Amino acid sequence: MTSTLAMNGLEDAVNGVVQPVTDVVSKIVFYEIPVFGGIMWIVAWLVVAGIVFTVYFKGLQVRAFKVAYGILKTRGRDEDRDAPGEISQFQALMAACSATVGLGNIAGVAVAVTIGGPGAAFWMLVCGLLGMSLKFAECTLGVKYRERNEDGSFSGGPMHYLRKGLAERGLAGLGKVLAAGFAPILIVFGLAGGVMFQTNQSVAQLQNVTGGEDGALGGSATTLLIGIALAAIIGAVLFGGAKRIGAVVGKLVPAMGLIYVLACLMVLGANAGAIPGALGMIVREAFSFDAGVGGFIGVMFVGFMRAAFSSEAGLGAAPIVHASAKTRHPAKQGLVAMLGPFIDTVVICSMTALAIIIANPASYAAAQESGDAVGVTLTSDAFATALPWFPYVLALAVCLFAISTAVTWSFYGQKGWEDMFGRGRAAGALYKAIVVACAVLGSVVTLTAVLDLADAVLFILAVINILGLYLMAPVVKAELKDYMRFRAAARARAEAPAAERIDAGAAEDLDKV
Repeated sequence: MTSTLAMNGLEDAVNGVVQPVTDVVSKIVFYEIPVFGGIMWIVAWLVVAGIVFTVYFKGLQVRAFKVAYGILKTRGRDEDRDAPGEISQFQALMAACSATVGLGNIAGVAVAVTIGGPGAAFWMLVCGLLGMSLKFAECTLGVKYRERNEDGSFSGGPMHYLRKGLAERGLAGLGKVLAAGFAPILIVFGLAGGVMFQTNQSVAQLQNVTGGEDGALGGSATTLLIGIALAAIIGAVLFGGAKRIGAVVGKLVPAMGLIYVLACLMVLGANAGAIPGALGMIVREAFSFDAGVGGFIGVMFVGFMRAAFSSEAGLGAAPIVHASAKTRHPAKQGLVAMLGPFIDTVVICSMTALAIIIANPASYAAAQESGDAVGVTLTSDAFATALPWFPYVLALAVCLFAISTAVTWSFYGQKGWEDMFGRGRAAGALYKAIVVACAVLGSVVTLTAVLDLADAVLFILAVINILGLYLMAPVVKAELKDYMRFRAAARARAEAPAAERIDAGAAEDLDKV
């Protein structure tokens, strides 16, 4: 009882200090432009950037999709073993996906289709496709401007390419300011939204399927023990560095993602007759003007907003882990990274939306009528119609996704910390100790204001990062041309008759494309 009161007192004290800051930042970041019923400027910023880069790279996500998939399907086995980097290209992609696949796909989709209707699912898909161009651009730069540390590890991301890339373009002052602003915000979200929120939701899900606060895992003492266990797992993986993170999420994310997708297919298979009608309804509602132009735009932006939260394209976080990938060609890793939004938003979010709409139409209709944002419970109820045992699997999936998300965002925050305080052993140990403490704290207290602030500052990263992407777009295009030229030349040499080959290393070159 005493410990519970102490935790409640700590929560109230922290929320009381942070709440005023949260209110101000949230009003700025989530300000709605008074057109078409209100549009968040930050969502428009992300969507417009996706459109601009899609046009600039001539629909790269479509015309180079086969190339990107061809690189990925080898799971890094075709990579030059001597190429600089710490983890395979596949592991880098899985690590980046571990920060995006999870509650955003499971709960965020339910929120989108209850508030915006079925049509929001269509616009989520569109936004996911547009986000692929942003992921390509930022991750290409992440590899190009990465730095090799004395211990052989690599550091990259916006802190590096904003500072170095803009300096090359005669904007050194602006680059330093943007990089300096990016790092502390990255740390704030990494600790609050990436660690505390994830452990908090893991505990909540475990308690939810075991009888709530009065169940087997209820009570403050048990909650604290769960938090300590989660913190120990996160800390153990984080202390292992990029190689251990890549190894863990390289197995965890594909396994849990596969289980979730298979469950989606089982639910859809059980309701196969309703799929054509549901798809038709999604498309009709996406372009419906029944509620006027404002209603149409509103549905579009609900889908765009949830997709932006899900894919995190343009935020500048993914380039940090992709910078550790083994490759000699920045654009090659950019193409692999481009598949991230396709996996988490186009595929997983679309399947989830379809399952929610057709599996339990009565529950979905009631949620829409209430007008409330219903999250993971709606998804769980829909799956339970075909798979009664799935809520327990979903709880496990949420926990494992939460752990992988916390680990990856801890790594992101660590790179921001190193950019600010250096790579000294003491500084590194202090940061990791803070991560472990935040993991425990997040499991026992809610700290609503802190988490709300994290959501707001996350999108400040997009403002900083995308501004840099606009200024360095020609650099990205040049890298893409260089890689495609190298790829074409290597293939031409490898496919020529033996007597006509220019050099004996043609086959080896092909392995590197």
